[in-house]
Amino acid sequence: MSAGGTAGSDAGPGAGFPQGGGGPGGPAAPAGPGAVTGPGPTVGADRAFGARLMAPLLLGSLLNPVNSTMIATALVAIGRDFRVGAADTAWLISAMYLASAVGQPSLGRLADRIGPRRVFTAGALTVCAAGVIGALAPTFTLLIVSRVVLGVGTAAAYPAAMAVLRAESLRTGRPTPRRVLGRLSLAALASAAVGPTLGGLLAATAGWRAVFAVNVPLALLALAGALAWLPADPKDARPGRAGSPSSLDPLGIALFAGALTCAMVFLLRLADPRWPLLAPAGVLAGVLVWWQLRHPAPFIDLRMLAGNGPLVRTYLRQGLTYLVIYCVLYGFSQWLEQAYGASSFQAGLIMLPMSLAAAACSLVGARTKGVRAPLTLAAACLALGSGVFLLLHGTGPLVALLCAGALFGIPQGLASTGNQAAVYAQAPADGVGAAAGLQRTAQYLGAITASGLIGLLYGQRAGDAGLHQIALIGGALGLLLLLLTLADRGLRPGALGSGV
Repeated sequence: MSAGGTAGSDAGPGAGFPQGGGGPGGPAAPAGPGAVTGPGPTVGADRAFGARLMAPLLLGSLLNPVNSTMIATALVAIGRDFRVGAADTAWLISAMYLASAVGQPSLGRLADRIGPRRVFTAGALTVCAAGVIGALAPTFTLLIVSRVVLGVGTAAAYPAAMAVLRAESLRTGRPTPRRVLGRLSLAALASAAVGPTLGGLLAATAGWRAVFAVNVPLALLALAGALAWLPADPKDARPGRAGSPSSLDPLGIALFAGALTCAMVFLLRLADPRWPLLAPAGVLAGVLVWWQLRHPAPFIDLRMLAGNGPLVRTYLRQGLTYLVIYCVLYGFSQWLEQAYGASSFQAGLIMLPMSLAAAACSLVGARTKGVRAPLTLAAACLALGSGVFLLLHGTGPLVALLCAGALFGIPQGLASTGNQAAVYAQAPADGVGAAAGLQRTAQYLGAITASGLIGLLYGQRAGDAGLHQIALIGGALGLLLLLLTLADRGLRPGALGSGV
C-alpha cells in the first residue's frame, strides 16, 4: 500500500504525525509535536485547511463508521421482515466489513494514482447507489449486496481525504495541522458512537429501510461539496511519493479478498462449521504471502511487518479490542430488543450512554500524550464491563444496563486514539499511511469475527445465556489485553519517542 494514501484509521490530535508533507520531496518534518516551518504558520495553515476544504472530507469520512454501527438497532426489524435469524443478519455486518477491509487500502492506492478528488466523488456516487438498493431491496440477498456496495463506496473517503490533505500540504509547503487530522478522527469516532441511537430512531419512526435511504442525501451533500471545493486532481503528476510504483497489485488484492471471504464464510457458520473452506483459505493465504514477498510494491508489506514486532502487537491489540467491542455493540442491541423487550428506539436510547462515553473518551484520548495508560484503562474497562454483563437478565434494572453500556463506551474512545498514536510512532517514516490502513483492516477482522460469534451464541434469537457467553469471552479477552499492554515494552515512552 502506498504510504500516506491509505490512512483510514482514526488519527487523534495527540498522535505524533511524522512528515506533514507526506514523503520525500515534501517539506521537512516538524521538529516536534505541533511544530511547523516558516513564519506565520497558524494563519497560513488556517487558510489552506479551511472550512470549505474540510466540510466534504469530514462528511464523507463519517459515512463508513456511522453505517458500521447504525444498523445494529435495525437488525431485529430486518430479520423479522425477511424471517431470518441472528445468524443470517450477521451477514449484513460482515459483508460491509469485508468490502471495507479490501476497499480501504485498494482505494488508497487508486487515490494516489489517479487523484483523490476522482476517488472521493466516485465513492460518494457508489454510496448513493447503495442507499437506493438497500431502501428498495425486495430480498434479503439484495440487502446484503447493498451492504457490500456501501462498504466499497464508504471506504473511499478516508484515504482520499488523507491524500487531499497531503497534496494541500505539499502545495502550501506546510505540514497538515494536527487539529485538522484530529477533526477527521473525532468525526469518525463520534459518528460511530451515535450510530446505534440514530439507527434506532430511524427504524422506529420511518422503518429500517430509512437506515439505508439516509445515505443518499448525506452522500449527495458530500459529492456537491467535493465538486465545489476540493482542488482538481493534477493531470501529469500524482500527490504520492516520488518514484513510487504505480501498480495497484491487483493479484495481491484478489488473493487477500479471496482468503478473507473464505475465512468470513467459515466464521459466520460456526454453529455448523464448513471445514472444507479452511483449505482454500489456507492456500490463498499461502499464495498471497509468496506473491507479496516477490512484488516490488506489495499490497501488504510483509517484510516491514516481519521486522516490526511492536507494530504487529499494536495490530493484535486493535483486532482483539474491537472483537470485544463489536460483540457487545451488536449483541447487546439485539438482546435489548429480543430478551429485554425494548423497541428499536428504546434500545438506541439505552445505548446512548455508551455513545456519549465513547465520544467523551475520544476527546480525552486525542489529547493524551502517553499511550500505555489509555490502553491499559481501555483493557480494564473491557474486563469490568464484561463482568457487569454477566449480571444482566431480561428483567434486570435499567440503571444496570446504562452502566454496562457506559463502561464499554470508554474503550471505544481510548483504544482507537491510543492504538493510532502507537501506529504513528512505530511505523516506518515512509510508511505511516500504509501502517494506518492495516490498523483499520485489523479492526474489520475483529468485527467479522464478532459477527460469527454472535451467530453462534445467539442462534435464531438473542437470550440471557448467549449474552452471558459473550460476556465471558469479553472478560477473558479484556484480561488478555491488559496483560499484553502492560508487558509490551514497545509502549514505553522512550520506545515510542524514538520511533522504529
